[in-house]
Amino acid sequence: MMNHFLEIRDWIFSNPKKFLIGLALGLLVLSFIFGDYGLIKRVSMELEHRQLEERLAEEQQKIAEQKAMIDHAGSPDSVEKVARERYNFHKEDETVFIIKDE
Repeated sequence: MMNHFLEIRDWIFSNPKKFLIGLALGLLVLSFIFGDYGLIKRVSMELEHRQLEERLAEEQQKIAEQKAMIDHAGSPDSVEKVARERYNFHKEDETVFIIKDE
């Protein structure tokens, strides 16, 4: 085991430029993969971006539906419908039958 370390040390001392270049390239590759702007961070940010885009589309759909409901709520037909269904209003010449579920 100690002999192996001595061989590595001898190789480093005999080829210091190769060792430094290899070390620099290794650190560069590691920073590309694991750094703040690395590959792993980029993939996780892309996934989060897609999820947020989907959520944004859903919320915009809800807003459009609610705007349509608000626009429709002011019409006389919808006011009459709500008055008849919720509050059991009726015209003078009509008979109302209320059916209750048991």
